[in-house]
Amino acid sequence: MDKWKIMVVEDDAPVRHLITVSLSAEDYTVIASGTAAEAVQLAATQNPDMILLDLGLPDGDGDEVIEKIRLWTETPIIVISARDEDTDKIEALDAGADDYLTKPFSVAELLARLRSTQRRLTHIAAGNTEAVFKNGDLVIDYAAGCAYLAEQPLKLTPIEYRLLCLLAQNVGKVLTHKFITQKVWGVGWENNIASLRVFMATLRKKLETYPGSPTYIQTHIGVGYRMLKID
Repeated sequence: MDKWKIMVVEDDAPVRHLITVSLSAEDYTVIASGTAAEAVQLAATQNPDMILLDLGLPDGDGDEVIEKIRLWTETPIIVISARDEDTDKIEALDAGADDYLTKPFSVAELLARLRSTQRRLTHIAAGNTEAVFKNGDLVIDYAAGCAYLAEQPLKLTPIEYRLLCLLAQNVGKVLTHKFITQKVWGVGWENNIASLRVFMATLRKKLETYPGSPTYIQTHIGVGYRMLKID
């Protein structure tokens, strides 16, 4: 893709204008909507490359819009909402959103989230069939089942390795506790939240130079985790 088409779904006209102008200045093609019904229609007819979605719409809830759009497309959806409760973030991400940005937000952060999502999609579009994943000093050799940091082998348990691979395969994307635990442990995910935190803590100790100020794995408190893309 050369010029990305972004759909902005926001009922607050000044905020919608700010986002639209900011994206246009970065050479994105922008289509805009202020209602849930129009958003679903435009998503189906305009085929946007990415969707920025407010949750509080006048004719419906943003979570319902996500669920409807997810019936036919995996187009990335970044929620931009004033709702800052963990439950709101979890519900949106579990409904199918790829990221969540809380209002008030900076344009710089929004553009950074867009670039991160673009990099992930470009990687997927390229086939994502590489046997080796590289991110900064981190290297995962999927074929060999090994991981390295600064060319030194990481001594990981099977669970730690599975967690690392899951995060790497979704680099730049927030993964909820529910998503991670279901992928790693399967059913009964509620009982594995404590285990997930323990394994993430031990993984960080092996992966991060300063676990309290992580470079690779970012915690979204009450929501989940994200592997950051390192340029």
